[in-house]
Amino acid sequence: MAVAGAIYGGFGLVTWFYAALPWWLVLPLGAYLVAWHGALQHEVVHGHPTPWPWVNELLVFPSLWLWLPFRLYRETHLAHHNDVALTDPDEDPESNYVTPQDWARRGPLSRAWLWLLCTLAGRLAFMPLVSVWRVASSEIRRVAAGDRGHQKTWALHALGCALVLGWAVGICGIPVLEYLVFFAYSGAALNLVRSFLEHQARREVRERTAIVESGPIMSLLFLNNNLHTLHHLEPGTPWYRLPGRYREYREAILEHNGGYLLPGYRWIFLHYLFRPKESPVHRLG
Repeated sequence: MAVAGAIYGGFGLVTWFYAALPWWLVLPLGAYLVAWHGALQHEVVHGHPTPWPWVNELLVFPSLWLWLPFRLYRETHLAHHNDVALTDPDEDPESNYVTPQDWARRGPLSRAWLWLLCTLAGRLAFMPLVSVWRVASSEIRRVAAGDRGHQKTWALHALGCALVLGWAVGICGIPVLEYLVFFAYSGAALNLVRSFLEHQARREVRERTAIVESGPIMSLLFLNNNLHTLHHLEPGTPWYRLPGRYREYREAILEHNGGYLLPGYRWIFLHYLFRPKESPVHRLG
């Protein structure tokens, strides 16, 4: 609840004083707050902070990043927690791999595009747009097939977006394009830093999920979801208990995930900003 208060309080202050702040300060603050809100949504997906789902959903009802309905995120993320299918492009809705068959059908430009998205720079610059396109095309296909099951989800999302834009644009006077750049897009991009290396395609399922030993600023931003192996082992454990659990069982956790350990996000930036992390082709099927 303190995190929620800090997010909305910080968002309110930055948007209210937007006209008086330099862009180079608004950009990191806006990105951090919106990405932090995404981490709060993740906690709510896993049943926190109260025993009442409707209260938890109300806590993240304002859609600060505008693009993804919370209930749709909840549906796909819980499907992602089927660990047996982790990274499988046909089964894992959060996989960024393609099948060998899909790869074989692609031309050189399309393949180069996938390699670009395997760099951190490409992910930051373009992946929010790719994510919007994937969600939109999936929902269009769903509606075209006669499935109207997500109508309520999108109606609630529209209300959550209207609440945010009504405040930011209507009351605080932030131009829509500037809100998209300094808050929504940058926040979605920063959120994608966490998932850049959190899974890898490996034969052993338990070796597919990473631990990133991050400092306090990034750990707080991601609500300790950088301890991702532990989160997959204990998805119901709230964020503030994960560090203690990790310190207690660190050796066992790293043995479990085959030593898939990364020494922080600075290390990730230095090694993979312009270098692909691995092949985009999933060769385990």
